[in-house]
Amino acid sequence: MTFTPQTTDDVLAKIEKVRQSRQGRFYLRDETVTMSHGSGGKASHNLVEGMIAPAFTNPILDQMDDSAVFSLSPQDHRLAFTTDSYVVNPLFFPGGDIGKLAVHGTINDLAMAGATPLGLSVSFILEEGLPPSQICGGWSIRLPRRRGVRMCPL
Repeated sequence: MTFTPQTTDDVLAKIEKVRQSRQGRFYLRDETVTMSHGSGGKASHNLVEGMIAPAFTNPILDQMDDSAVFSLSPQDHRLAFTTDSYVVNPLFFPGGDIGKLAVHGTINDLAMAGATPLGLSVSFILEEGLPPSQICGGWSIRLPRRRGVRMCPL
């Protein structure tokens, strides 16, 4: 088997071809939502493309990119927007915590759109029984402020 180097444009064209061939097909085989639907893998992709995306269809979101890129008017600069939510257990783990995961994951989505982050939206999924001291306590959500990025809690 020989390896043929591909350009970025070749790879993106193949990805788009697969996206187009899958359009309108729904592959959700589970009877209920499982943890795999939140992993970012095939199950997550199928859930988003099969159920969520059709409910929010519009020209920007239909591109299925990591961030929605748009201009408010033809004269404006392009803006990129993304948001993520994470559920992990434990909240603190070797090498990081849920805050670091959220910050870096969201900034990565913006970077994939070629954007420089100006601010981050924050959403919280709080489990019943979570001690109030653990809400923002010690998490790495302070990271963006150190880099000049504003936090916008929702």
